[in-house]
Amino acid sequence: MTKVLVTGGCGYIGSHTIVDLIENGYEVISIDDQSRSTPYPLTGIQLITGKRIKNYKVDLKNFDETLAVFQENPDISAVIHFAAYKAVGESVEQPLSYYENNMGSLVSILKCVKEFNIQHVVFSSSCTVYGNPDRFPVTEATALQPAVSPYGATKQMGEQILRDFSLASNTRVILLRYFNPVGAHPSCLIGELPLGKPQNLFPVITQTAIGKLPKMMVYGSDYKTRDGSCIRDYIHVSDIAHAHTLAVDYLRADKMQNKCEVFNLGTGNGITVLEAIHMFEKVSGLQLNYEIGPRRSGDIEAIYANNEKAIQQLGWTIRYDLEQMMQTAWAWEQKIKKEEDSISKN
Repeated sequence: MTKVLVTGGCGYIGSHTIVDLIENGYEVISIDDQSRSTPYPLTGIQLITGKRIKNYKVDLKNFDETLAVFQENPDISAVIHFAAYKAVGESVEQPLSYYENNMGSLVSILKCVKEFNIQHVVFSSSCTVYGNPDRFPVTEATALQPAVSPYGATKQMGEQILRDFSLASNTRVILLRYFNPVGAHPSCLIGELPLGKPQNLFPVITQTAIGKLPKMMVYGSDYKTRDGSCIRDYIHVSDIAHAHTLAVDYLRADKMQNKCEVFNLGTGNGITVLEAIHMFEKVSGLQLNYEIGPRRSGDIEAIYANNEKAIQQLGWTIRYDLEQMMQTAWAWEQKIKKEEDSISKN
């Protein structure tokens, strides 16, 4: 079997991607220092797939430790690089931490890719690279505006590093620009597990509904949108995960026209924060306790994807609609609460 290294494999999108890779015949190993994750998803992956994934608890900024993983696995044929800090608000507060971690880990991985002549790399990028676009939907050719957060800047820099690296090496690179991954695996065995206070909308909604958070804040009511709240393109995490498998397939089939190619991963539908809240209330039958507050630093007004390139070239399809996204997110939250209650009783 073809071996794929997934960095950040214990994370939200990484764990779902490992499941998808295994289900499509790949052998997978993971590197995750678990500074922003737990070993919990490894158990879920095993229950879903029947495969126990080896995870190396290595800080990717440490080149020697990272190199040791490649030396132990000289048959790695592709790398999918997720590992990064990813909270927009936190990046505004702690920019140096984000630049050090996200750039340092990428450079370390690419040194190993070069050393072992690995020819296929898939990079976890983000729609934040578009900054505040003035036209919608954004295509892969949309001009990048200045990033509005250090997190977004690290993704812009990461893309440039990978473009330059691909031109100077034998490696071909696919940059996958995610919009807003949400939901959980339909088995409810893996899902989003934010450490501390969640930064993303869906876990904030579900944690508020289940009582972990007393209420949630909607940041901004004066944007030039349908209801004054920000617009985002929410896409189910399992659909995002499958795109990575298709990207590896695409690289291995030698279909690349350029050394580095970009694909948007979104549904193409812009949903406001308030519309997402109302969908949750419909799915759950609950009234959500939320408050309208001021705008949050680092947030852009609106963004959603043109996804035609991924559909046409990768053969990607979208399987989950907004209601299903919310259903799986809520089912996952309820499952986690049940487990926590069981532990506390014992």
